[in-house]
Amino acid sequence: MKKIASLFLVLILVFSLTACNFSKPAPLPEVEESVEEDTAAIEDTIVEAEEPEVGEEPEEIQETAEVTETEAPEEEEAEDTEEISADEDSEQDAVENEVNNTGAVLKNSMIDPSTKDNTALSWGFGGQRDELNRPMPAINAQNKYGSLGADFIFKTKKKLIFLTFDEGYENGYTPQILDTLKKKKVKAVFFVTKPYAESNPDLVQRMIDEGHIVGNHSVHHPADGLPAHDTDYQTNEVMELHKYIKDNFDYEMYLFRYPAGIYSERSLAIVQNCNYRSVFWSFAHADWDPDKQPDPAAALKKLEENLHPGAIYLLHAVSKTNTDILGSFIDDAKDKG
Repeated sequence: MKKIASLFLVLILVFSLTACNFSKPAPLPEVEESVEEDTAAIEDTIVEAEEPEVGEEPEEIQETAEVTETEAPEEEEAEDTEEISADEDSEQDAVENEVNNTGAVLKNSMIDPSTKDNTALSWGFGGQRDELNRPMPAINAQNKYGSLGADFIFKTKKKLIFLTFDEGYENGYTPQILDTLKKKKVKAVFFVTKPYAESNPDLVQRMIDEGHIVGNHSVHHPADGLPAHDTDYQTNEVMELHKYIKDNFDYEMYLFRYPAGIYSERSLAIVQNCNYRSVFWSFAHADWDPDKQPDPAAALKKLEENLHPGAIYLLHAVSKTNTDILGSFIDDAKDKG
């Protein structure tokens, strides 16, 4: 079992597992070399759920959000023939950063947003998986939008996963989540909104002090998605929160998660121009409604059954189920490696 550490690549923290057997659809080949020291363990599943509006009860998993002033979001179609291009073990076309207490500053290439399509897309998928249990829609989206600074899945065949939590509001579970991560010596990414940061400065400071990544989840978490708004509005949704965190915590955020998972090529370019990477997910489940929590045993089984290399887990910190099963999930994933 590998030591869990704080090496952070392009987007998030890495959890690395060695010699882990997957239950579907086929086991990973044996790893001939150990993944670098100072990396960590866990793996993931695929998502059939879009991220809901903060504080709003979703009607169903994979619901399509309405977008004003643009076309309705189009869900990415699953294809089952495409392989991840370029180097499978590359660093997602970005600079490797070590986790520290100051964040990181990216120097992205600037893109003219007006040259990009503004058709709104709503991220959420089912579909087929490859022989390593990786969801094909995430692989296809990574190939299509990776050049715009987007991460849907980490490009690797090694047993790595990325653990992320969305923080739209505090439901009393974040301290326990942080306790578990500290006990298990695992780092994570916490995507916060500006109201969350304003209301919970002690928790944000604790995330930073304990070596986690604090990510940007926008100022207002607009229900209609960023593509429904002009370039200035979208830029402000990113940079107003960026400035607030910098001014109050002396921390440079560099990872962005789209409100409700609604994006467009143009909005990806705008976020890229803010010197951010856009982090999506290759697994999520219906965990966001505090009054409709999934059964803990069933949820744990789902998380474990769908582990795949380079997985990006989206978990909501308002979830009692996630809080209760987090330690077991980490232990079980590590045991498989």
